[in-house]
Amino acid sequence: MTKKHEETPAGKVCAFPDPDLSGITVVELEPNQSPADYLAAMDLAKEEATRHMDDYMLISWYDRDRDFESPQHTTESDAPSAIPGYVNYGISHDAKLKVDIEGGRFVFFFTPIDF
Repeated sequence: MTKKHEETPAGKVCAFPDPDLSGITVVELEPNQSPADYLAAMDLAKEEATRHMDDYMLISWYDRDRDFESPQHTTESDAPSAIPGYVNYGISHDAKLKVDIEGGRFVFFFTPIDF
């Protein structure tokens, strides 16, 4: 298992193992025009989700600019090997699509909705 190192806005370096994303389509976006904020990034992520699914639900997300995740407080561990809570939450709640914008600046996990 490889470890990824990431610097938070506060300059703290975190190391955590790569999560098991088997069964999840991962789309990495590097748009020509950088999203101004979370809402602009969300629009890009929704466009991508529409390309992959007829109907979908956002399960979890992360906004590195504000160091904010949803669901809130899912990353509560200070352990350097902890998988971020929003990632674990998405995986454990049947995410089928991960949209990563600008190398982790914004990350969204989606699942299809079947009626």
